Amino acid sequence: MLTRRFGRTGIAMPVLTAGGMRYQASWDPKAPCSAENQANLEATVRHALALGINHIETARGYGTSETQLGQILPKLPRHELIVQTKVAPTRNPDDFERDFFDSLSRLKLTYVDLLGIHGLNDRHCLELAIGDGGCLERALALQQRGFVRFVGFSTHAPLDVILDGINDGRFDYVNLHYYWAMQQNLEAVRAAASRDMGILVISPNDKGGKLYEPPDKLRHLTEPFSPMVYNDLFCLAHTELTTLSIGASKPSDYDEHAQAVELFAQHRGDPRELVAPIEAKLKGELIRNFGAAWVDGWSTGLPGWQDVPGQVNILEILRLYNLAKAFDMVAYGRMRYNLLENGGHWFPGKSAALIEDAAIEATLLGRSPFAKQIPALLREAHELLAGTKQKRLQQN
Repeated sequence: MLTRRFGRTGIAMPVLTAGGMRYQASWDPKAPCSAENQANLEATVRHALALGINHIETARGYGTSETQLGQILPKLPRHELIVQTKVAPTRNPDDFERDFFDSLSRLKLTYVDLLGIHGLNDRHCLELAIGDGGCLERALALQQRGFVRFVGFSTHAPLDVILDGINDGRFDYVNLHYYWAMQQNLEAVRAAASRDMGILVISPNDKGGKLYEPPDKLRHLTEPFSPMVYNDLFCLAHTELTTLSIGASKPSDYDEHAQAVELFAQHRGDPRELVAPIEAKLKGELIRNFGAAWVDGWSTGLPGWQDVPGQVNILEILRLYNLAKAFDMVAYGRMRYNLLENGGHWFPGKSAALIEDAAIEATLLGRSPFAKQIPALLREAHELLAGTKQKRLQQN
């Protein structure tokens, strides 16, 4: 397995990570686990290791994942593993420390290689971490005591919040979203790289486009690769990115990604050469649907959802609309769109169900070159994507 230096940690990190969200028995951490489910989890972990994927990533919030991993990790050579868990920040850092030690007990480990402060998705959560006397100070104290090797954070936040977390300067790494279908965080990727931070890409296949079930149109446009392999290559061609978290639910879920890594490793020239022709086809299809001006500037000047009348998440809705219209990614768009209003700080803002055209147009004037068109596009996006309200996996 190809490895990359995980920023200033110096860890030789495999470019694929064994994400621990999807193979657990239940989102209830106290739920019983069947022998069949545990056997599947252990087979999935062992297959990852056989492929050279020795970074196992989980979180306290992933139901039974930590407890189930605790049944296999003690059987494996500890020095060959890179284990990461994530713990949400709390108002009282004593509670954060208690939660960390509970997670360590579940994992049946004496230390973790990587501790992520989980879900710094808005300014309130960020402040709980980096504020004076906050959870980051406690995590660094745990590092000094030998229970943690390196400290980072995971985030689904808007760009400005991510940048503030990175620019704090005390984190060793960051888990964030950046992939073909969502490129707004490129500035954060570059900022993290400039500080020599490790960078883990969150959910490049599911939140990155539901690429395990691609529409025929997208499949055709990414030939000769599958959409999932293309997305892997797209990410790997960004050499600042260290590793892609693969949330496998069964052993074979890793295989297509391993093939992409092998293809990438065999390529001797500029890695961009692998993806540039497909990028051109995908951009061409966007231009055919929307025109070059829209493709190059649709996100220019869009305000955050907090600053929009009705808290409509314009940026995210238009991103999903672009993908659905140009590439038939309607199923993915509906999955994400119908989380709005029900995703908390993990997926904030509201849908376009009750937009006020004049108010939104007035908000965008002077900021967006498409102020007059956007209200109608939001209505069209709602008609295309609205459906049954969705819950995050942890809420199901």
